[in-house]
Amino acid sequence: MLQKERRFLADSEERAFDREHREKLRYNISRYSVAVERGKCQFSDIEHVRQRAARQKEQSINNLEQHLIEFESKFTARGGKVIWASDAKEAVTEITRVLTSRGVRNAVKSKSMITEELNLNEVLQANGINVLETDLGEFIVQISDDKPYHIVTPVMHRSAKEIAGIFNMKYDLHPDSTPEEITMYVRKLLREKFVHADAGITGANFLIADTGSVVLTENEGNGILSVSWPRVHIAIAGIEKMIPSIHDLQYFLPLLATMGTGQKVTVYNSVLSGPRRNKEVDGPQEMFVVLLDNGRTNLLSKTEQRSALRCIKCGACLNVCPVYKNIGGHAYGTVYSGPIGSVITPNLHGMEYKHLSFASTLCGLCTEVCPVKIPIHKLLLLNRRDAVAQGHTSTGERRMMKGYKMVMSKRKRLNLFSATLKNMGFSMFFRKGWGKRREIPRFNQPSFNQQWRKKHKPE
Repeated sequence: MLQKERRFLADSEERAFDREHREKLRYNISRYSVAVERGKCQFSDIEHVRQRAARQKEQSINNLEQHLIEFESKFTARGGKVIWASDAKEAVTEITRVLTSRGVRNAVKSKSMITEELNLNEVLQANGINVLETDLGEFIVQISDDKPYHIVTPVMHRSAKEIAGIFNMKYDLHPDSTPEEITMYVRKLLREKFVHADAGITGANFLIADTGSVVLTENEGNGILSVSWPRVHIAIAGIEKMIPSIHDLQYFLPLLATMGTGQKVTVYNSVLSGPRRNKEVDGPQEMFVVLLDNGRTNLLSKTEQRSALRCIKCGACLNVCPVYKNIGGHAYGTVYSGPIGSVITPNLHGMEYKHLSFASTLCGLCTEVCPVKIPIHKLLLLNRRDAVAQGHTSTGERRMMKGYKMVMSKRKRLNLFSATLKNMGFSMFFRKGWGKRREIPRFNQPSFNQQWRKKHKPE
């Protein structure tokens, strides 16, 4: 546990004081912020839409077992196959089994954070299956041996010049290639890969219970190509992706587009309800949906924190978070970063990640922008409470807080010490935790309490 926390603190410090890194992050996020404000104009009453979406997601979570059963029934009735996976190991084992048993050697993959959660690419490559990312951002991440930096924008930490340098090194493009030139090159390169791929792998933005459908929303067309050409399609989804009805998309698709990228709606929105049927000219011969738990039922069991499962992965909370805007995505050391990542990761993967819940100013901006009204800053406090209650604190920290509580709980005890002694004690016990770059606050003499009593002393 301490090793992950120390790594987080070290990486955070390095990133926070890297001026070039912060400038790139600030510039890229500012562009999204402007677009989001413009995108909100499509709603006459966005608060009403947020309330409806939040209510529908909450209803789905509270009745998740029923909706999952309904989804499986409807999906399998159209020839689809469902794989239930309790954890990451079971999921990758089943996916590998399906692909190898069908002789798959080349797979194309659209952007999917849940496959990062499974570490899927590395596992499939180790089993002789070539996996190619087809989203432009994820493709850049893959060829530069990097990790996604943001839920929506994987290469938010890269400048256009850096990306041009990567393509110069990998494909001998001109080092001053424009984003448009790079995009056209990648488009031509990937078209051949789509045609010859044996399997397509995608995530799922939503699962629809009443129709047994998988919803994909994207801007590049790589997702629909990944499911149209290959003979096998595997969609991987966390069980929390469920929504009750196809009619709910009228709320979720515009909200996801606006809060994620500032659009009215994303360019490509696909509703997939099974493999290719008679007289259909494209689509896979076989379609699988992997329903992944991987700690989600643990979060579901916590009535106070289960609202975090409402998240639709729009990334809005990352874009406003003052901590994320300083340290960036990689410093978190987890698949899901930012405020929502700090909430769900300790519940999905254990309190060894409890330090993430303490990496927050609790300013509440994340809650304010969340399209499905998750009280994120309150959930961070609940995680902190649980970490302490479960004993995930050091002996020194417990002793310090016990002493602090004893002194601060009584005004007479606090007044026993002069300002000089208070300053000495604060410097001795808090200097390391306060940080070497911040000035330790000083206690004044006389104190505010003493000044108040003197001023309001009865005549």
